[in-house]
Amino acid sequence: MVLITPSGNYFAIIFSLFLVLPLSVYGQANGDGTVLEVGASLSASDNSRPWLSPSGDFAFGFRQLQNQTDLFLLSIWYAKIPDKTIVWYANDGQPVIRGSKLNLTADTGLLLTGPRDEQLWKPSESVSGVISNGVMSDDGNFELQGSNSDVLWETFKDPKDTLLPAQTMNRGGVVSSRQSQTNYSVGRFRLSLKQDGDLQLYTVNLPTENPNKAYYASKTTADQSNSSSAGVQLVFNQSGAIYVLRENDERSILKQAEPVSMRDYYFRLTLDYDGMLTQYAHPKNSTANSTWTPLWSVPDDICREASVDSGLGVCGYNSICTLKEDKRPTCSCPKGYSPLDRIDIYGDCQPDFPQGCAEDELTSTPAKDLYDVVVLINTDWPSSDYTMLKPFTAEKCNETCFKDCMCAVAIFRDGTCWKKKLPLSNGRVDASLNSQAFIKVRKGNFTPQLPPFPFPNKKKDQDTVIRVGAVLLGSSVLVNFVLLAAICTGFLFIYHRKHQSTPIHKLQTNLNCFTYQQLEEATDGFKEVLGKGAFGIVYKGVLRIGESGVAVSVAVKKLNCVVEDSEREFKNEVNVIGQTHHKNLVRLLGYCDEGHNRLLVYEFLSNGTLASFLFGDVKPSWNQRIEIAIGIARGLLYLHEECSSQIIHCDIKPQNIILDEYDNPRISDFGLSKLLMMDQSQTYTAIRGTKGYVASEWFRNMPITAKVDVYSFGVVLLEIICCRRSVDVENVSGEEKGILTDWAFDCYQGGALDVLMNSDEVLENRTKLEAFVMVALWCIQENPCLRPTMRKVVHMLEGVVEVPVPPCPSPYSTTTITIPSQKIN
Repeated sequence: MVLITPSGNYFAIIFSLFLVLPLSVYGQANGDGTVLEVGASLSASDNSRPWLSPSGDFAFGFRQLQNQTDLFLLSIWYAKIPDKTIVWYANDGQPVIRGSKLNLTADTGLLLTGPRDEQLWKPSESVSGVISNGVMSDDGNFELQGSNSDVLWETFKDPKDTLLPAQTMNRGGVVSSRQSQTNYSVGRFRLSLKQDGDLQLYTVNLPTENPNKAYYASKTTADQSNSSSAGVQLVFNQSGAIYVLRENDERSILKQAEPVSMRDYYFRLTLDYDGMLTQYAHPKNSTANSTWTPLWSVPDDICREASVDSGLGVCGYNSICTLKEDKRPTCSCPKGYSPLDRIDIYGDCQPDFPQGCAEDELTSTPAKDLYDVVVLINTDWPSSDYTMLKPFTAEKCNETCFKDCMCAVAIFRDGTCWKKKLPLSNGRVDASLNSQAFIKVRKGNFTPQLPPFPFPNKKKDQDTVIRVGAVLLGSSVLVNFVLLAAICTGFLFIYHRKHQSTPIHKLQTNLNCFTYQQLEEATDGFKEVLGKGAFGIVYKGVLRIGESGVAVSVAVKKLNCVVEDSEREFKNEVNVIGQTHHKNLVRLLGYCDEGHNRLLVYEFLSNGTLASFLFGDVKPSWNQRIEIAIGIARGLLYLHEECSSQIIHCDIKPQNIILDEYDNPRISDFGLSKLLMMDQSQTYTAIRGTKGYVASEWFRNMPITAKVDVYSFGVVLLEIICCRRSVDVENVSGEEKGILTDWAFDCYQGGALDVLMNSDEVLENRTKLEAFVMVALWCIQENPCLRPTMRKVVHMLEGVVEVPVPPCPSPYSTTTITIPSQKIN
């Protein structure tokens, strides 16, 4: 049907219909904003159109995250500027996957659900009343209104990291920073108008909300001396001014900026992820090169002012805060330390070497030969002291730290020396300090050496020498000559007998060679069993080391089925293993090669295996699992590419990952496959490894490469993510869930990672979760050519490179091999 006007201008009518079409789709516009009726919805997809404000300045909907094709953030953003800056977000900043929906309902107001209709988020405050509609206004506020247009809930009363013009915050209100530029989860910085009327910036010690001392305050509490009343409201008015409104209607401007036209610029006040509170302006008629310009920010020196007595300031542990020319902070790791998360520069730094009393006691090497010193000027970690020495000199300050196994850094200033231990907190560079920082850094790849066993008693030897000397001095020359000849003959005889009777030789490493009897005594007759496996049985023992006879717990493994007639091969392989040194490998301290007895002596780690950690009654936290997974990957990378001879583990599983006292993962049994007979196996086939962790090439007569470890790691990674065993038909409901690798791909492909996880805590980290699942799926590809190297795995887990979408891990049968086009190395 064609409508014809008296003038015959039907083109005008058609054009007018197109003009009003968007409003009929999104809602009707009135003077207050775009109105959405109950029943309106949005979906997380490429073609989803947001709810726009009447002017089109603001949009409410699903924003696709940068470089993430299937992740969306339910948010409000500036719609007309190139970078689409986000000013509010739901679901605690956690993105949702493709297919999620937002519905405007009469009872909850807004309801965010996943692809399977599982509830993900609704407004935190219960909405009292029946919702009639939603309104998206031109000031960036989204309201839920009742039948009388009364506001039942609004985003302006639920601020995240940004305040907008026309927005206010009353006493008790809080603004929280995000964690990083791309991570919208709640960070550790807060802006709050306290009940006493003071506006404060402060940090909290996550995951709690316990506040540290304020690093900025507006000083708007009541002051009777000058008749000032307390602040009642933080106001960001339509003219761009930001002030604390007092009870007597006085205004305390936070900071005066150069006047900028509200007609020509957008404004926002943001608590950035670096802790700075900044007012920004952006031209409305922007070009592709237009950016947000900071008008002012507080505080002036956040590195110094955000320092706290306990907890973190701007930067993570062991990091250093430095002010840039624009007075914004940046963080860096000192030499010998590296970031835990290479993407987050404001995170923690970790030492690249072992340090501590337990490490130093395992060697008799002087500290000056173990460590180098890195000197930094005007740098300090003011809240990590454990000793102050005064008066002192710089040379003595450096020396005393070298000799103290607890000391990581010594700070010298004005004749005073402060010794500090790890972790170091609130590090900063400050020209006013006039100080020197002496940082201990371990030299090279050093492996501690156990002194020979049994250890001689130094005092007893000295007494013997004195007695022999007295006899010699009291005798005639002839008698002395005869005695000396007899002593020399005796030493030669003992030396000859010793080397003929015991085939034990010191390897060209820092390892110690033990006799079987010594290890039998150390383990009390191999009494306490720590674990059993295909390679042998592990017993707990105690050795006394050092001149002071310090007792050190060790784990002694008795090997089974060692290759016959292979004494030289055994020693060569132990030599290779003994030269490895990495913080994610269990350290080999010594060995026994006596007759048919082959034993290895490892450091004892107190927290047991990863299996007991993952599959117990209490699940470890998501952050713990992230660090464990990355640590295992780094250890395998070292074995495959960074040690002197490539080592393929061949049996990566949670039972072979041991946790130290800090829950850092250490790979054990690495290199043992080279020491054992070819038919040694824990499965029903003549292969290496354990059922559920074995790569397909073992069954296909294909070459065995380091990619078999990559496959096993992928299975272990899924177990770490889900805290369940790879094969567990008895304890899960449904046959389809029995094999973890198959079920994980089904859940990933169906967008049901929440079903895979079944954990509220992990769902709060959905971006990291999805990335880790995708990495695991790449690792368990049946075609080894498609599996990434461990170096690539580490980079993907750390977020250094993007994780591509993985194909099905089992795309072919046992007789047909089809290689997908996508491949990562």
